[in-house]
Amino acid sequence: MDTPTTTPPPFRQQGADPAITVSGLRKRYGDHTVLDGLDLTVPAGGVLALLGPNGAGKTTLIDILTTLVRPDGGTARVMGHDVVRAARRVRRAISATGQYASVDEVLTGRENLVMVARLLGSDRRAAEERARDLLADFDLTAAADRRAGTYSGGMRRRLDLAASLVGSPPVVFLDEPTTGMDTRSRQTLWETVTGLAERGTTVLLTTQYLEEADVLADRIAVLHGGVIAAEGTADDLKRRVGRERVELTLEDGGTEWLPGDGTAEHLRSLLNERHSAGRPVARVTTHAPTLDDVFLALTAPTATDTAKGRTA
Repeated sequence: MDTPTTTPPPFRQQGADPAITVSGLRKRYGDHTVLDGLDLTVPAGGVLALLGPNGAGKTTLIDILTTLVRPDGGTARVMGHDVVRAARRVRRAISATGQYASVDEVLTGRENLVMVARLLGSDRRAAEERARDLLADFDLTAAADRRAGTYSGGMRRRLDLAASLVGSPPVVFLDEPTTGMDTRSRQTLWETVTGLAERGTTVLLTTQYLEEADVLADRIAVLHGGVIAAEGTADDLKRRVGRERVELTLEDGGTEWLPGDGTAEHLRSLLNERHSAGRPVARVTTHAPTLDDVFLALTAPTATDTAKGRTA
């Protein structure tokens, strides 16, 4: 694997061999097609954000990649290991945090982390050192010796993620990791995910927060209709769904919306045209496409989706 850099997305250096490869993956539950021949490649190192509407199959894909669910067809490999034929090797290479914290509420935060480290084979001293470091990383040191049952929801989520990182796995799956977190807790987790990627860890996260994907992800994949509808950097996807729009507020009180091309020359031409027509412009505002625009454009339900038993 290439040596990781500390450059922010989308320029973090990534390994030559992919961490995850998915080909033709299929999964149905009864009459409902969840994954319909999905293909996906995730480079080693960096963050891939998986977006999609509720019911699109994001959690099902994570469950397959973490060996919890068997696919009906196709193949998936994590760190070179087939998720069906080499499930044990896959589990040794990954950690996963689900949508709900799964910590032992009777134990303290410190005891939770020490327990996980000991189960992974660390001796007592190494386990305590690892727990101390993770508690500091997740801003939980002050609460380290309180029972986890007294933690807030955001604190339990942070402890859960810390526990999943005890073994320093090369691949981390985060299924909507900031659900229910307050702003401060979400920011702490964002910093942690960024640090993981900078150290060379591969992170695949699902999220309902488009801002989160925009901030964290080197690449974004949009899941819709059982397949990856689009993939690329945030800027790539924004350019794909639309051009910049220009809002002209005229001195006579009128407003015009026009397509833009992002250049000063184009704006100057628009202003000159309005001035020549006797309708000078008081204010110009440019609006670039957002991830919201991407999401809405790529996940609109179609008649084919309904006919095949998919939900949006």
